[in-house]
Amino acid sequence: MDMKHPAWDRVKCIRSLPGRAQHPGGSKEKLQQTMRLKLLICLTLVGTGVFGWCGSFASAQGSQTTIRAEVALVNVVFTATDGKGHPVPNLKPDDFQIFENGAPQKIEYFSALGKGSEVPLTIALLIDTSGSVKNKLDFEKATAAEFFKEILRPNKDLALIIQFDSDVNLVQDFTQKQDDLISALDSLKAGNSTALYDAVYLAADEKLKGEIGRKVMVVITDGEDTSSKLKKEDAIEAAQKSDVLIYGIGVRGEEFGSNFGVLKKFAEETGGAFFSPRARFSEIQSAFKAIGEEIQGQYSLAYSPTNNKKDGTFRSIDLRCKVRGVRVRTRKGYYAPKPAATP
Repeated sequence: MDMKHPAWDRVKCIRSLPGRAQHPGGSKEKLQQTMRLKLLICLTLVGTGVFGWCGSFASAQGSQTTIRAEVALVNVVFTATDGKGHPVPNLKPDDFQIFENGAPQKIEYFSALGKGSEVPLTIALLIDTSGSVKNKLDFEKATAAEFFKEILRPNKDLALIIQFDSDVNLVQDFTQKQDDLISALDSLKAGNSTALYDAVYLAADEKLKGEIGRKVMVVITDGEDTSSKLKKEDAIEAAQKSDVLIYGIGVRGEEFGSNFGVLKKFAEETGGAFFSPRARFSEIQSAFKAIGEEIQGQYSLAYSPTNNKKDGTFRSIDLRCKVRGVRVRTRKGYYAPKPAATP
């Protein structure tokens, strides 16, 4: 029986590549991968639970804690902003309350995720190359190149580029090399229709799911989905299960109508943000700049849920800040681990 996912037959490159780019001189790349794997144990807070390992974390009280038992932590990456939308620095664990399905939870670990953070950042940039973006594509490529130069930290962070029109193409797999990313951007050309849901699903499930640290997806498009085989709910669930924040850039054009309701929904459900610039270089540039500022001003906390059942259910998250005037944005919830399959 053919169990192939309905979106896979439109993918030209994604499933032909492993989770990492195949660079020449693999020894250096393997070393960097090993370093990132160690960060998983020592520094990174997990999304929906890791079981049966031991490691050290900075606790919410500031001391080092060694964990030597089965651990199930829920990681919550979030943005805290003031009334003008600017990130608020220097917040502490005691400034927050977190609830799961309405039940209060104890914050076990807390960290600021600025440029000095050791937690790795992985970015998937998804660019709409359907026919309607032809007159905007050069602006999008140039501003995306600036974004990578500003955000990616050498020897820490990774990025990939996916283009989507009637197909979903991986034009650059995970890399730390900005020249490779810029070359991939330069190669993009406008195509046909828009498979937005398929692109988001595949980026989350096939590429970002196995990564560690913070995972961010930036989606830039000028319209709504027209040709996906999947539904928007499939894309949102894949992003939530992979602990991915989605930032949407909906570029408003003059020739084609724009409906960005779904792009806003992606951002709201995952804890990202939505921007809607006009098709001008300066406005698209400002949108990328705002995303970069948010990424550099984020926080992460983790808690061990009072409900420790492995039932695979969706559980809502409600994060509140006790500091007046501070607004918090994070994902709506997560999927609990499923019970282990019986032999």
